[in-house]
Amino acid sequence: MLRYLTAGESHGPALVAIIEGMPAGLPLTAEYINKQLVRRQGGYGRGARMKIEADTVRFLSGVRHGVTLGSPLTLYIENKDWANWSEIMSPEPGAPENNRLVTRPRPGHADLTGALKYRHSDMRNVLERSSARETAARVAAGSVARALLDELGVEITGHVVQIGGIAACGGKLNQEKLKERTASSRILCADQSAEKQMIAAIDQAKQKGDSLGGVFEIRVCGAPAGLGSHVQWDRKLDGRLAAALMSIQAVKGVEIGLGFEAAAKKGSQVQDEIFYKKDRGFYRRTNRAGGIEGGMSNGEEIVLRAAMKPIPTLYHPLQSVDLITKEPFEASVERSDVCAVPAACVIGEAVAAWELACAFTEKFGGDSLDELKRNRDSYLAYLRQV
Repeated sequence: MLRYLTAGESHGPALVAIIEGMPAGLPLTAEYINKQLVRRQGGYGRGARMKIEADTVRFLSGVRHGVTLGSPLTLYIENKDWANWSEIMSPEPGAPENNRLVTRPRPGHADLTGALKYRHSDMRNVLERSSARETAARVAAGSVARALLDELGVEITGHVVQIGGIAACGGKLNQEKLKERTASSRILCADQSAEKQMIAAIDQAKQKGDSLGGVFEIRVCGAPAGLGSHVQWDRKLDGRLAAALMSIQAVKGVEIGLGFEAAAKKGSQVQDEIFYKKDRGFYRRTNRAGGIEGGMSNGEEIVLRAAMKPIPTLYHPLQSVDLITKEPFEASVERSDVCAVPAACVIGEAVAAWELACAFTEKFGGDSLDELKRNRDSYLAYLRQV
């Protein structure tokens, strides 16, 4: 079974991810992961923290001479800002005089609920872990999964389709054209006209001390029919992918294929008719299901979308109530972004890659990459003969 855990606080010494179950023999370098970490830190509308950190990963275990060993991988990402927080975030007993207590919860954050749940009087104990800084470790882990998918012929591309009320065109582009256009975009948007409007909207929100959310789309090519399962609720591929995307900080909605649009259509306008050609096998001419039917991939492109709410930390803070005194105050301001939808898109690619890698290893097994590929190839040969 493929699984991982992350650990670390936003202003702690480092973020760490431990991966278990990755097959041996997978080519893997820190450089490969670092490219995705750089992408996560980019995007127009990011905050000052991105100028401090330059995320890079170190392997502490599980990789030797550029190849995975089959043993647990430990990925280590240093927090450069730790030097400025070493006393405040120290694990040693006794707090410094300037402990920078946080007692004013920000609306929309985990601050108040986390403090109530864990009985904290200082909400820094909550916000340090609930911070989206944690996603650097998830992108690192997802990049390892992505390296495995590369070997299996699966390609994942994400792009921003909406920021605020501005929607982009480009959903009908093929993967290559989509990658080409988003590579030169400051906000991972394939529609240059919409990109200009989105950037202007971000600038306007920043001037007003406000923030913007949006929608990103993840497209997956090369996944064969049969990943996931219909037999139990927790084995359904769409359920697992939706849960992974929903777990990203500030994501409030997920859809697959037509998604919510399907609710307003008739059944004849939603289902994908099935066809067959000897040289192609079973296929659909439409992909309204987004590549997943009955909890399983159907061989078509997998299409996922996630809606991200505006960042809740505002430089024009909203009203709140002090945790200790119960007096009304303006909510505390922590360093934050104006718009993080492009970053969330990169994180979305990573978490989707992880769930797909899990589905591959569960279906095809194997302790080494060679064994996994042999099992996969045997299954693909079967599909061609059906």
